[in-house]
Formats: sequence, structure tokens, C-alpha cells
Amino acid sequence: MKIPGLNRLKQLNYNIQKRLVKSKGLILMYHRIAELDLDPWSLCVTPQHFAEQLAVIQKIAHPISLQQLNRDRQQGTIPHRAVAISFDDGYADNLDRAKPILENYGIPATVFVSTGYLGSQREFWWDELASILLKPGTLPPQLSLTIDNHRSEWELGAASDYSLLAYRQDRHCQAWAAQPGSRMFLYYSIWQVLRDLAENDRQQALAQVAIWAKDDSQPRSDYLPLTVAELAALDSGELVEVGAHTVNHPFLPAQPLAVQQAEIDRSKLELERILSRPVTSFAYPFGDRTAATIELVKASGFDCACSTQPDVVWGRSNCFDLPRFGVENWNGREFAERLAMWLA
Repeated sequence: MKIPGLNRLKQLNYNIQKRLVKSKGLILMYHRIAELDLDPWSLCVTPQHFAEQLAVIQKIAHPISLQQLNRDRQQGTIPHRAVAISFDDGYADNLDRAKPILENYGIPATVFVSTGYLGSQREFWWDELASILLKPGTLPPQLSLTIDNHRSEWELGAASDYSLLAYRQDRHCQAWAAQPGSRMFLYYSIWQVLRDLAENDRQQALAQVAIWAKDDSQPRSDYLPLTVAELAALDSGELVEVGAHTVNHPFLPAQPLAVQQAEIDRSKLELERILSRPVTSFAYPFGDRTAATIELVKASGFDCACSTQPDVVWGRSNCFDLPRFGVENWNGREFAERLAMWLA
């Protein structure tokens, strides 16, 4: 027996599914626009390569803001080859170097800012640790850290001596790929311990490492985060949106829920107080989150949140767990190849 309207309903559902699948876009993740001797996390894209990458986006893609991409995602109307740009952390070069290039190409971006570093005149903790450990010289053969009554120890061995040649070779080394026994591997091992700590414990541990290394260096000007005034300048105009990235950039899954909630809520409130406008976008530090973390972000009043899971955004993407593709210091040709692959 034929049921009236059933075929039309199936066709409607098919059309909806087809539209959702075809309607997809990308979010790109940057951190810094800078040229540095050492970049253990591949955070930096040079100004020249950033300009080349934006030229590629302008030529073969459809640049769009993160908020617009999320609205289009909800409606199943993401423009063909849509690409949104985001930056994490809140380095001062996002204003000095990234924004002028974005303006030159008329491409919008969202910058996720960790508010605890605003105007602090101190480096982000992973940069501070690198400043202590990753410079030519000799360190004591053993390191012992006592954190919350827990003792961690490292035998440096050959890593005690860090030659200028080894330093130069590490210009092309990523921390997570470092060879065991190397100075870069020591840095990565200590970073892994510090990442999971509460903010006070992490600052105490950094202080212990600095005393052990007899390091009294001052914050480096080209590693500083935004000041409050620079944040306001970054947010001015229609091109750049500022989003929240917690207060102290913790590894959220390792923190109690009360600490996670405070980090999420405070970052939103502090940015809204500074900018005098709603802040509705969020990014998880390190991209890590649990189901409980996602629920806390929802409850805080954000419209969307970004992870670091590489994937496309489409109609069924979770708006509080949006994927992003990380961008490295590729020239225009290399970037075009990757962008074409991601958009395929």
C-alpha cells in the first residue's frame, strides 16, 4: 500500500542531508606572526608567509568570520570553500604584525586571549621555560622539582652541555619529536610536568627551574603578550573579534571542575569589562576538553568553542567542539596544497 507523502518526505530528508554534507568549511588555527631563532611548538608564521597564505585564501577560498561560519553552519548554508581564521593565546604580534596583513587582504579573524597574561610584562609560561633551558650553555647535571609534596627528578647527562651547534640544529626540531637525551627533550619532559599543574604550582616550579639554572634573564620583548591597550586596539574595527582562552591557559582536563569554571567564566567577564561588549567565542587551551568542560563553556554563555581536532566544519559539527586545522610556516605554494586537500 502506498502511503501519501512518504516519498516526498524521503526526498526532503535526502535533500537536507545532501545540503548538510555539501555545506562545509574550515577553521584555521594560528598563534604568532613572527620570525624567531627557535620555535619548538611550530607556533610562528613569518609575515611574508602569512601574506602569501592570505593571498591563497583570497584566491581559492571564501574567507569568513568564525561567528558567521557558526551561524551558517546552524542553517546549513556554509559558503562553498569557506575558511575562518583564528589565533590562540594573545601575543602582541597579533596586533603589530597580523592585523595589518589581515587588513591589507580584508580577511577577518578571531583572536583567543588568555586574560591573566594581559599587560603582565611576562612571557607565556612555555616560552619562559624555553628561555631558561633552550639557550647555549651548561646546566647542572641533575634537576629536582618538588611540587605539592611530589618530587620529580631529571638526570641531564649529555643534555647538560648545549652547544651553539646543537642550538642551531634545534631550529628545525619540534619539541614533541625531540631525541631522548637532548636538551630539547629535557625541555619537553619538564613542559609535560608543568602543563598539568595549577597556576600557583606552575609558577613555583618555574621559579625553581630558574634558580637551579642560575637564570635571571628578563622577559624578551618579542615574546610578550598583549597589553590592555593593545587588546582594545586589536578589537577595534570590524575585522578582528576577540574571544576567550581562559585566564591562565591551564590544561583544563587536569583541573577540578570548580577551577575550570572559574578559568572559563573569569576570562569572559574580564574581556567583556575591557572591551565593553559581549564575548561569545571560546577556545580550549591546548585544544583539550572533556564532556564536563564543554558543558561549563555552554553554561558560561558562549555561542561556540574551538578545539584543535583537525577536521571540517559542517551542519552536524558540535558548535562547542568546533575542529580546526593548525597552520605552520608554509610558503604560499605549500599552504595552497594543504588548503586544497583540507577543502576537498
